[in-house]
Parts: sequence; C-alpha cells; structure tokens
Amino acid sequence: MPLTPDALLDFLVANGIPATTYTHPPVHTVAESQALRGDIPGAHTKNLFLRDAKKTYFLVAIAEDTPVNLKALKEPLGARGSLSFGSAEALYEHLGVLPGSVTLLAAANDTAGLVKIAIDDTLLKAEAVCCHPLTNARTTCLTPDALDAFFRLTGHQPLVIEIPPAPEA
Repeated sequence: MPLTPDALLDFLVANGIPATTYTHPPVHTVAESQALRGDIPGAHTKNLFLRDAKKTYFLVAIAEDTPVNLKALKEPLGARGSLSFGSAEALYEHLGVLPGSVTLLAAANDTAGLVKIAIDDTLLKAEAVCCHPLTNARTTCLTPDALDAFFRLTGHQPLVIEIPPAPEA
C-alpha cells in the first residue's frame, strides 16, 4: 500500500528532514500550478514518468519552465531505445501516485528501487526544490540537502543531469 500524503510528511518529520508544505487547490498542469500556488518560494518542478524500450522506468524532475526533448533525454538517462511516457497504471504500481501528482517524493513508494530518479542540475542550485507530497493539492519545499537526505533514506541515488535543449521550432 503506497504512503498517503500525510504519512509521507510524517516520514519527513520523523527522519529530521526539514520541509515546508503549502496547501492550495488541486493543480494538474504547470500552468495551473503557476496560477494557483501564489508566492511559494523555490524552484518548482515538472515531473515526467518515462519508460524506455526495455521497460526501465524513470522519474525525471526538471525546472517547471524547461522545454522537454524526449529524444535528447535518452543519453543522459542511459535509456535503451526510445523514451515514452509510462502508463497511469505503471505510475501507480511503481510510485503510488496518479497522473497530476507525479513527484520526486514518490520515491518513498518505490521500495523495490525499480524506478531510476533523475534531477535537472539547475533544480539543485536553488535554495529550495518544490514538489507535490503525493497530492496535487499541496506543495512541499525542501533544500537540496534535505532532498538528498530523503533519497538516501529511500535507497535512491538520483542521476543529476543537464537537460538537453529542446529543438528549435
């Protein structure tokens, strides 16, 4: 059974991982998030649940305003074959969240370590990284050091990647 948002936040507190959580109306897109979240400080994420041709799953967190080029992500992720978006069923099976709530913090539900986590290096240069705590009705902000402590506790060693530029139109 995947963690609930409250259980995840309790996990952070119990393990001494400092985080600040804000409640807001549910958001489903980056544009909705920007319009509804108010002035929550920090670097906000756009999260992609991807799979390659060998059914390796990836959770990729990038800065919310970064254009995505799936073909160019293949190399930095070490993907084999083309990348595509993972299904809603696989998302729930591996990370315990539904579309619209994809988040780095879902790594807590990947107890088998089957999902490779990748983070845009620009996010880790921010004072805080903001993502959903397993629900799109809240935003939780952690320092890069706190996020690193979270990943160590969940048994994940994220790839820190430079996001390739999107092709010009």
